[in-house]
Amino acid sequence: MLKRIGNLFKGVLGTSVSSIERRNPEMLLEVEKENIRTQIGKFNKGLAAHAGLCERLMSRVKTLENDQQELQARTSAHLRAGNRDLAAQYALRLKNTTHELEDNRRQLGAAEETYSTLIRQRDVAVEAARQKIESLKQSIDDLKVKKAMAELTEAASGMVTGAGDSGDTLSRLREMVEDERSKAAGRIRVARDSMSLSDLDIKEREQKAMAEQALEEFEGKAPPRLGSGDAANPS
Repeated sequence: MLKRIGNLFKGVLGTSVSSIERRNPEMLLEVEKENIRTQIGKFNKGLAAHAGLCERLMSRVKTLENDQQELQARTSAHLRAGNRDLAAQYALRLKNTTHELEDNRRQLGAAEETYSTLIRQRDVAVEAARQKIESLKQSIDDLKVKKAMAELTEAASGMVTGAGDSGDTLSRLREMVEDERSKAAGRIRVARDSMSLSDLDIKEREQKAMAEQALEEFEGKAPPRLGSGDAANPS
């Protein structure tokens, strides 16, 4: 029973994770990039350890080369001096040193070759990962574009199929607007026609009286007119 519940929980969790990954491909890509960085870091640590081995072998080879030169000189010197026993001892040491030097040189050569091979393997793996990541990024960008185009196409399709419904709505709205405009125009007409006719008559009489008064004032200010007789016999 517990096993079945565990399997069910794993299945639900796996489905949820897969759903999240599908909705967030960029996040999944970043996780993979971080995994690659971690793997490269571990590889470089091992590579550094191997490089350290090469350095130790190189140092040992240099030491043995110096010892070989010194032993050769000592062997030759004692041999010329007639010290055959000492010369023989140094010759034996020289032989052993030479064997050790050759062995270390072989080890150093193999270690250097292995180091070069590991470097190439790392570079090839990194370049392959980089190309794969770039390809995935392009695919994700293309996916975004296609999703956006799909959404726009679906929206356009919805607008086309729903054009009839929206047309009916616009028609009803137009009728409502025209009806309200007609009502408002009618209210204006009623208000204008409801103005008091007596008020209009009063205003008209006031305007006539003001005009008459203005005419009288004009006549009072004007100089008197001269008749024909007055013009002939001025006083």
